[in-house]
Amino acid sequence: MRTITKAIAAACFALAAAIAAVPAAVAADVVSLRGTVEIDELDAKPELYGVTEGKAFGRAYRQQPPLIPHRIDKYEVDLKTNQCLSCHDWPFNTEFGAPKVSETHYVDRAGNRLDNVARTRWFCTQCHVPQMDAPELVNNTFEPAR
Repeated sequence: MRTITKAIAAACFALAAAIAAVPAAVAADVVSLRGTVEIDELDAKPELYGVTEGKAFGRAYRQQPPLIPHRIDKYEVDLKTNQCLSCHDWPFNTEFGAPKVSETHYVDRAGNRLDNVARTRWFCTQCHVPQMDAPELVNNTFEPAR
């Protein structure tokens, strides 16, 4: 038992020494999305971007979940209610002219076909987000698929 305790103590000491040896310059190279604003300082109010309603944006890559071309901030989606389905579930989608939920959303984890949307697909905003014409937060070189 004492051998294990000594080994653990030696490992902790070695870890502490390794952490102390990391130069402060490494931490200085890290740049936050906030910029140089200190945590306790007030930053400038961010610009707000609204939902771009109307024509749907195209998809940037295969299998990308479609973007939502309308506001959803007042939609109720919880364990019992999913207001998205009042327009997008069959047969309501034909009444409202809304795209129907994909057939893949009616299959459970075991591969069983269901009459209702599977609970694993119930919370739409896990994958689908409202479309906005907002700038990227981080520069990138991504180009949409053609």
